[in-house]
Amino acid sequence: MPVVLDADAAAVYKAFQEAGRPAYETLTAPEAREYYRAARVVANPEPPELESSKPLAIPAPHGTIPARIYTPKTLRRTNGLAPCLVFFHGGGWVIGDLDTHEVVCQKMAHEGELIVISVDYRLAPEHHFPAAVDDAVTATQWVAANARDLGVDASRLVVGGDSAGGNLAAVVALTAREGGPKLAGQLLVYPATDFARKHPSHREPETSILLTHSVIGWFANHYLGGADSSDWRASPARAKNFAGLPPAYVLTAGADPLRDEGDEYAKFLKEAGVPVTYRHFPGQFHGFFTMGKLLNQANVAVSEISAWLKTLG
Repeated sequence: MPVVLDADAAAVYKAFQEAGRPAYETLTAPEAREYYRAARVVANPEPPELESSKPLAIPAPHGTIPARIYTPKTLRRTNGLAPCLVFFHGGGWVIGDLDTHEVVCQKMAHEGELIVISVDYRLAPEHHFPAAVDDAVTATQWVAANARDLGVDASRLVVGGDSAGGNLAAVVALTAREGGPKLAGQLLVYPATDFARKHPSHREPETSILLTHSVIGWFANHYLGGADSSDWRASPARAKNFAGLPPAYVLTAGADPLRDEGDEYAKFLKEAGVPVTYRHFPGQFHGFFTMGKLLNQANVAVSEISAWLKTLG
């Protein structure tokens, strides 16, 4: 059965269809990035006023990882230090950057009253798997190691992301369980968790303006570059054990090929004894989270996530 979109989501879906935008898989990766970047102007809500937004350069074996640190006017400080969300943007590991997800990061910083550090990990196909994973892990470890200098409380460090970024956040949480740092939570917004793509939601009629069935294959080919898709660092749902992971917030959308992956991953976590807050938006499509100017449910999601972040301390 096709998913029934909310009225505003249906209107946005129709407008994007009528605009005749080229499918990402018909473009080169640089061209697709430009289209995705331009779309944010239409969809992003007004940003809140913050105390500061500053660039960061995180040291890495290959050089530096660009990042951006958002500090709101009101912070939940303990002994002068604040909680922090290390965020990884979506975009199929091929598109997306600090700018495409700037406003949603600003809103979470403002409403969650915490520091948000957005990480600009290396993209495919210029950098195949596991480059993005390596950057996400390196960035998180660096933030933890330099927490005090950043004004961050290392005991209240959360990782998060949407789509491909949700995949990276899940992998970072699995990695940190073994070698640190100890994380306070993981935010997984319609995460990609299994490259097998055998879930029923991968066979439903197209209702997403951003993530069609064919573009998923395009992203996967660019990102994996022939690597084993069953590697848990690519498909975290293939991890052998989910016990001992930090509390999770898992968000799914009804009109999303990744819906069943996120739902399954939440169940895996729950069965392993991990505290899980699960939120489903049945009438929204993949990608709605950053589209607060057009879709009020995106703003609802940000507010609910911010409230959950506050529960972590």
